[in-house]
Amino acid sequence: MPFHDPIPERKNDNRSGGGLRSYVQAERLIQIAFVLPSALAIGWFGGAYADEKLHTSWLTIAGVIFGCVVGMVYAVRIALDAEKSAKKRKQE
Repeated sequence: MPFHDPIPERKNDNRSGGGLRSYVQAERLIQIAFVLPSALAIGWFGGAYADEKLHTSWLTIAGVIFGCVVGMVYAVRIALDAEKSAKKRKQE
């Protein structure tokens, strides 16, 4: 007796959801523009607050550097994820 798959495979229809998919992709890429300045500002304000409370003068600079590093790491992760999903869509 031949094997009969009870759940047929879905055919990918590239036309359906194409517009919505492009909006989602654009939103992911727009995140990159907002992540870096936001992380920088949060690090700056956090460092300035810690400077005021701990009576130091170097934590603001450390906060800015930490914010830059965290923002860049997150931005690179978003960009790599977007590239991976674009390659995956091309293969379909």
